[in-house]
Amino acid sequence: MPRKKKEETEKKTTKKKTAKKKVEKRVTKKEVKEEKKHEEVNGDNLLIPVEFYVKTAVHLGTRAVTPDMRLYMYKRRADGIAVLNTNKINEKIETAAKFLSKFDPKDIVFCCKRDKCEKIVEKFGELTGIKTFTRYAAGKITNPVLSDFFEPEVMFISDPWLDNNALNDAVLSKIPVVALCSTNNLTRYVDFIVPCNNKGPKSIGLVLYLIAKLFLEIKGIKKKIDINDFCEIEEKKEMGLDEARKLIQKKLEERKKKETEK
Repeated sequence: MPRKKKEETEKKTTKKKTAKKKVEKRVTKKEVKEEKKHEEVNGDNLLIPVEFYVKTAVHLGTRAVTPDMRLYMYKRRADGIAVLNTNKINEKIETAAKFLSKFDPKDIVFCCKRDKCEKIVEKFGELTGIKTFTRYAAGKITNPVLSDFFEPEVMFISDPWLDNNALNDAVLSKIPVVALCSTNNLTRYVDFIVPCNNKGPKSIGLVLYLIAKLFLEIKGIKKKIDINDFCEIEEKKEMGLDEARKLIQKKLEERKKKETEK
C-alpha cells in the first residue's frame, strides 16, 4: 500500500475510534439513568437510598470480569463496564457484618492499601475498635519474632490483589478472610465476598459505613456514626442529607424488627 493511502486510512481509523468513544460516553450517561430506574424498582430491599449508590458508583465494576465474580454481575454498560447486582451487594454486606460481629473487635484486622482511604480506614477502626492498616507489612501475624506480632482471628481486606500481603498471611495463619471484591478480582482464598467497586474511595467509604453501622447495631454498641465521615455526599434538592440519614436509619430498624420477629 502506498504511503499516502496508508496515512489516509490511519486517519480515518483514528476518527472512527474517536467518534465511537464519544458515542460510548453519551450512552454511558443514558445507561446510568436506566440503572437508577432499575434500582428504584428494588429500592425496598436496599440498605441505603438508591441515590447514594449512584453517587458513589458502588455498583460499578471494571471491564474485566473473572469467573469468580460473574455470579454477582447484573449486566454490562455500552462502554464495557460491568455492573454489579445491588441486591447481592446488600446481601453480602449484611452477611459480612453479621460474621464480623461474632468476633471481638481486637481479634479482627482490616487492611486497605488503596490511595486516599487513610481517613476512612482510621474512622472505621475508631468506631468499631477493629485494628486497621493502610500499609500492612508481611509477617505481622505470621512471624512471632517481630515486636508488633499479633494473632487475629479474622482478616478483612479491601482488595485481594492490592492487599495481597495481608491475604497471604491470613492463608498461612489459616484464618477466615472477608474481602471487598470488584469484578476483576480472583477470590480463591476469600471466605466472605462483598461485591462492590473497591477502586474508588467514595464507594469503599459507603461499604465500610454500612458494615460499621450494622456491626455496631448487632453488637449493641451505641455510637454516633455519620456517613459523611466515610464518603462526602453532596446534598440534593429532592433529598437532603438529614432526610437521607433518617431514611437509612428507618430501613435498618425495619430490618432489625423483621429479624427479631423471625
